Amino acid sequence: MKIRNILALLVVAFLVSCGGEEKKPATKTVKKAVVKKAPEQKTTTKSTTNNDLVDLANKGIGPVKSVTLGETVDQAMADNGQKIFKSKCSSCHRTNRKFIGPNPTGILEKRSPEWIMNMILNPVEMVQKDPIAKQLLIQYNGSPMANQNLTQDEARAVLEYFRTLK
Repeated sequence: MKIRNILALLVVAFLVSCGGEEKKPATKTVKKAVVKKAPEQKTTTKSTTNNDLVDLANKGIGPVKSVTLGETVDQAMADNGQKIFKSKCSSCHRTNRKFIGPNPTGILEKRSPEWIMNMILNPVEMVQKDPIAKQLLIQYNGSPMANQNLTQDEARAVLEYFRTLK
């Protein structure tokens, strides 16, 4: 009988300890630190982002060694370049904003025509060996430019189209 009473007492103690009041997680009070901003300092070091880096001497790596641009835009070539851009490039590039890849608007103010054409024609090797292309790969979250297998004439037409983007 004593064993039965002891077992009953243990079962009751067990049930009481497991049930009952629901425990709420402890809440912690977090004090927000007040951070004072340091006064802005002007710097003469130029940032090396795509928006700031200008390198018109770099011709890139690929088949294009020299490009001669006319004084005015060849509109027929630019129109053809726009069609090529829309069909082959617009899935990653937008002319009005940053997207998966850089916005080509104003690119001729930052890059040489040869670099642009070599990037279009030879993106795999450019990303491996060209410092600007490597930087762009990092800046655009490791999304490499796909080789669209354009001809030099098609790449030149796209370049002419880029001349119309302001």
